[in-house]
Amino acid sequence: MSSPRNFVVYNTWTRSLETLKPLTPGHIGIYCCGPTVYDYQHIGNFKTFLFEDVFIRALRFAGYDVKHVMNITDVGHLVGDGDEGEDKMLVAMRRERKKSEEVAEYYTRIFFEDWDKLGLTRPDVVCNATQHINEMLSLIKKMEDKGFTYTSGGNVYFDTSKSANYGFLARLNLEKLKAGARVAVDENKRSPSDFVLWFTKSKFENQELQWDSPWGRGYPGWHIECSAMSMKYLGEQFDIHCGGIDHIPVHHTNEIAQSEAATGKPWVAVWMHSEFIMVSAEKMSKSKGKFVILDDVIERGLDPLVYRFLCLNSHYRAQLNFTWAILENARNGFDRLKNSVLSLKASVGSAALPSTFGNEAAGLLERFTSAMCDDLKMPLAMSVVWELVAAKGIPDAEKLALLLKLDNVLGFGMTKWQEASDEIPTEVQELVAARALARTNKDWKRSDELRDKVAELGYVVKDGPQGQKVTKK
Repeated sequence: MSSPRNFVVYNTWTRSLETLKPLTPGHIGIYCCGPTVYDYQHIGNFKTFLFEDVFIRALRFAGYDVKHVMNITDVGHLVGDGDEGEDKMLVAMRRERKKSEEVAEYYTRIFFEDWDKLGLTRPDVVCNATQHINEMLSLIKKMEDKGFTYTSGGNVYFDTSKSANYGFLARLNLEKLKAGARVAVDENKRSPSDFVLWFTKSKFENQELQWDSPWGRGYPGWHIECSAMSMKYLGEQFDIHCGGIDHIPVHHTNEIAQSEAATGKPWVAVWMHSEFIMVSAEKMSKSKGKFVILDDVIERGLDPLVYRFLCLNSHYRAQLNFTWAILENARNGFDRLKNSVLSLKASVGSAALPSTFGNEAAGLLERFTSAMCDDLKMPLAMSVVWELVAAKGIPDAEKLALLLKLDNVLGFGMTKWQEASDEIPTEVQELVAARALARTNKDWKRSDELRDKVAELGYVVKDGPQGQKVTKK
């Protein structure tokens, strides 16, 4: 078996491009921060999940054996990304008048329904925070035994002054952080950068989510869950940790501090982060009310894969501006690609597809792979896809075979693409018949109105020598 391809990535830890050097040659362990299941995930959240999906697909395409672990946060994540406010699950329980299990189960199910609609590959391990409390308690005890913790106000805190390189990932200036600290944030902290490992009932009374611990009945902080679960499934040291850039200054910074304090070893070799999706020059955010969920996309008559197509045409480390006009434009490109694949399928028919490629196709495959392995330059890789679609010297069967091969990275599910059914709904047929009559009477205004109504139902009317032709959008 040949060795995996060299893969260059941008490591947030070093702020530089690096060639991946797995701890175990040919094998990569990767942990990705998953959703907090207290509400719907917006498409900005899914920009990060899409980046991680394409990256993992690309690693496998390049010949690596990948173990992908993702958490489900169903306890511990506070309204503030530090240690401020209430647990998000408590907020959802009050809002919806449901038990925590009901809230978590509902939003986890919706999350994975959206996940599947976007063509994302399921992780090898999906782990819920509430099912790994013992692992968290064990990790906190290790830190306590080594002198990295203190108890104040009933809560167990991590003492960041004991961490030699605390804040390096985010390049935090701790002196400025202390100078600008708000006294009222948490009077139990010795330093503004310290964070909670375990909350007891002294934080919130009478809450549903509580467990017994050596420090009192309570629940874990948000950061400890990722350290505990990643180590359980990937070991005390692993290759890659991914997430959104908003995780850098607090969540990922705190994960590093507590993990390395507990084990005494460097924890993660490479940190990779996805940039935000922006709306009106601001980060898409639930708290600001500026967010779009996948159902909003579907209600606009857009295939969820159009959003995947949009993200693939933007680099993961670049901000992506979102407007409905931009997404509609992406639909044009996606439809063009889909129609090209369908046309090739019709041309090839049931003939067997080749397993090897001629020089021109092989050259395009190499260029696609090179772009993919160069810090996931998918916009450049997509330009190669369009060259393949337009290539006149490549036989249709070979062209289709290569497109389906590249789709292992792109993730559009091209093998399942089929021509839309020729059956036109009765309502559409009636509108088209009325439009034909309007055109016969030269009532062009009425004709245009009926065409627009047909379009609202998801169909397009085209006029030609043989009369009107109706197709699904």
